[in-house]
Amino acid sequence: MSTYMQKPLEVERKWYIIDAADKPLGRVATLAASLLHGKHKPTYTPHVDCGDHVIIINAEKAVLTGKKLEKKEYITHSGWIGGLKRTQYKTLMENCPEKAMMVAVKGMLPANTVGRKQLTRVRIYKGAEHNQEAQKPELCPFEVK
Repeated sequence: MSTYMQKPLEVERKWYIIDAADKPLGRVATLAASLLHGKHKPTYTPHVDCGDHVIIINAEKAVLTGKKLEKKEYITHSGWIGGLKRTQYKTLMENCPEKAMMVAVKGMLPANTVGRKQLTRVRIYKGAEHNQEAQKPELCPFEVK
């Protein structure tokens, strides 16, 4: 018996909606990364981009457990001397919750060309409204714990 390796042209993609309201940010990001990577499919192949499209709604209602709102920071560096910027997740979640969710999902995908391609298939919205009605997305069959 030989191992099945999926070809890039054989991939069938679905659209899933994940509701992040009152759910931990990391758990939602883990589920989204798994769907984007395609690990839920029986035809999963690591070197082929075989994941689905993911829509995350209610990103502003996602919660951070413990004292992460005050202690956790989003850190960026411009590459120049003194170019370090630190932003608390409290201000990040107030001003731009989509970015906080995107950073969490990006950190859970592989750091190569496949991961960068997978990240283009996630859409994150602050509220409950989204623009992908024409794609007929379905609710995610997996539960966020």
